[in-house]
Amino acid sequence: MGIITITLAIPVLGALLLGLHDGDDRTSKIIALVASLATFVASIVLLVQFQVSDANLQLAERLTWIPAIGAEFSLAVDGVSLVLILLTTFLTPLILVASWHSITDRLRGYLAAFLLLETAVIGVFAATDLLLFYFFFEFSLVPMYLIIGIWGGAGRKYAAVKFFLYTLLGGLLMLIAILYLYGQTGTFAYSDVLALSLSATEQRWLFLAFLVAFAVKVPVFPLHTWLPDAHTEAPTGGSVFLAGVLLKMGTFGLLRYALPFFPDATTEFAPWLLGISVVGILYGAIVALMQGDIKRLIAYSSVSHMGFVVLGTFALTTTATSASVVQMVNHGLSTGALFLLIGFLYERRHTRQIAAFGGLAKQVPVMAGLWLTVSLSSLALPGLNGFVGEFPILLGTFQINRTAGVLATFGAVLAALYLLWPYQRMFHGPLDTADNANTSDLKPREIGVLVPLVVLIVAIGLYPKPLYDIVEPSVDRVLTEVAEGVDAAGDVLGTAEEDGS
Repeated sequence: MGIITITLAIPVLGALLLGLHDGDDRTSKIIALVASLATFVASIVLLVQFQVSDANLQLAERLTWIPAIGAEFSLAVDGVSLVLILLTTFLTPLILVASWHSITDRLRGYLAAFLLLETAVIGVFAATDLLLFYFFFEFSLVPMYLIIGIWGGAGRKYAAVKFFLYTLLGGLLMLIAILYLYGQTGTFAYSDVLALSLSATEQRWLFLAFLVAFAVKVPVFPLHTWLPDAHTEAPTGGSVFLAGVLLKMGTFGLLRYALPFFPDATTEFAPWLLGISVVGILYGAIVALMQGDIKRLIAYSSVSHMGFVVLGTFALTTTATSASVVQMVNHGLSTGALFLLIGFLYERRHTRQIAAFGGLAKQVPVMAGLWLTVSLSSLALPGLNGFVGEFPILLGTFQINRTAGVLATFGAVLAALYLLWPYQRMFHGPLDTADNANTSDLKPREIGVLVPLVVLIVAIGLYPKPLYDIVEPSVDRVLTEVAEGVDAAGDVLGTAEEDGS
């Protein structure tokens, strides 16, 4: 059994142990935490075994899965999938610790759902068989649906169903495209589909099918409407995992599948997607400014920030596309930390209305300092992680489309408004109500959850080179595959024209 399979299997074993365990809640929490920490250790082993200079898929593992149709349990990682697996395994134990006292109802189910969700997401990032990828992609809906629908807020049922239907229907279009590709190759193997020669018309339709599935997951404007509801109603842990990891399945899918499989369609639709990304960046930022609920505000900020990731992806330059992968990690850390802070504050006050707060910095200085640090990270202050992802995206985009680059920059300006203005209203000014005056500061457990995130926020901001070293070779490989696919299609078209003449 290879290290990727071990990383996949540990959370499943943890979930099984929880199902068999019939003891107290504390033991259940320890089982889940140990399983998540063991998964993180396994992912570190995966990092150690990974050859950073090798741009290809590595550490391949392959088992016969469904022999009748040639589907295989096939796994491998490149630099892009590796950093996202590390992000997943890093955030999961923090989420479990953050939920240590806030979840009391059906606790074992909650913990098992998170462990199964972790396995599903790791599977998405590691699968190299299209049917296996689709299985993990859709299976991830089930535990997240349960997390929102059972442990969420007052509107949890509506939010959970909306989340499930949006992402399920998008995924069904991708399944149709996968079946078409299987009909052309007789296999679901990534390498065989990558070598397939498709006409421009085939690429166009297949690209759109994959695009819809991934665009819903990101989510790309105007397919984003499920996200604010899901974030608002999800428990804190659900919001952290949703923003930190689950959204990245969409942008990862674009980079792993849509771009290299359909190079002609990628270059054809790239200008349109740059425009849609800019609209999403500005729309998300403007709507965030109008929110009175701080959690809903951060939800709309995710629409804006993920717009930067899609923008960098379809700029199709090494600078911007590599930075888009780095920004996936940055967004997971910064926005995940913001949702944790919102959850900790909500546990104390049972409200998320910005107007209900004021002068909190006097009462909760540790929370105020961490909140400000994470907000500055999210708005891309130089020296913190957001800057080393967002600035290269804008720079790389400007090199190929100045209009998109300039307009997207206004999204960065608006980020300062929608993040600092609520902070000023909540944490500064007079401490004029008894509820605010009685709000308690962060506990050691809560500080312990946030400190690792802040350490990475600062470390990546000051020295992002190790992260870029892992990501860039794989991004270069994908962009080369896109360029070579376009060139090959041009050669075929030129030959056909000569034959016709």
